[in-house]
Amino acid sequence: MLDLAVLPLPAPVHDKLDSVLRGFLTESGPRFDFSSPSGEQALVGPDSVSWRIFKNQVALFIGGVAAVLLELGEPKVRDGVWHHTSFRTEPLKRLQRTGLAAMVTVYGAHSRAEAMIAGVVRAHDRITGVTSEGEPYHANDPALLDWVQATAGFGFMEAYHRYVRPLSQAEREALFREAAPAARLYGAVGAPASEADWARMLEGMRDRLTPSPIVFEFLDIMQRVDALPRIANPMQVALVKAAVAILPPWVRTRLGIGEEYHLSRRERIAVGLAAKAADRLLLKSSPPVQACRRLGLPDDYLYRPAH
Repeated sequence: MLDLAVLPLPAPVHDKLDSVLRGFLTESGPRFDFSSPSGEQALVGPDSVSWRIFKNQVALFIGGVAAVLLELGEPKVRDGVWHHTSFRTEPLKRLQRTGLAAMVTVYGAHSRAEAMIAGVVRAHDRITGVTSEGEPYHANDPALLDWVQATAGFGFMEAYHRYVRPLSQAEREALFREAAPAARLYGAVGAPASEADWARMLEGMRDRLTPSPIVFEFLDIMQRVDALPRIANPMQVALVKAAVAILPPWVRTRLGIGEEYHLSRRERIAVGLAAKAADRLLLKSSPPVQACRRLGLPDDYLYRPAH
């Protein structure tokens, strides 16, 4: 793995970015303390591929959008997400809660991650309904949980691979193994355990994925929501297009996503530069740095050559 090296920042710039990150992670609820309990391990260890990948906020944004697009293609997940969450009414808070949950799952102390996931499972148990196509659904249906787990894993892995640096096959396989403990806690007991499993699952969904106006409503929201300062909106639009670009071409066709979401060469270069810079951005309040402190590791542990 490459020596990442920390991106040098003037103190005022670091403090401003650090403040923005703290605000994003606490806006939707109380602050989660990743620095305690002292010494307690996470669901996956600090020497994992996951710890290095999930520290990259640009790749997480891209991968998260790609994952939701795949999820919205499945009618039961689509209606469960769209009619029982605040994506429409409070998209930023929804993004903040989802982002925090991802951070807790990877970097949070084991006991606190377990408690958080148990709360999500309880909340999902109350989500039931009937799709617009007339199919009943339940959010804790194991098949739906497997799909959501799989799409998230694919999105984060592929975004990092495409825009930060290529991942080796060994690293890609490691990501599937490392996701297993959290997947079991969520109830996704049949989630892919390897890239071959994921390929089979995706192919099995070929006739299941369905176009819907909700897909385009989601894309529109993600381009407009104040996830970045307003002046950076062109970059945010490019990040959404970057998410579309990592979907397999046949998936984009099935969902009816056309050339209006094509990522231009200039946008691709900008996204790549931003993603690579984010991989070297050490913010002292960030979950990965706080988690390293919890385990007695130096702040720049994840920015050094692989251990």
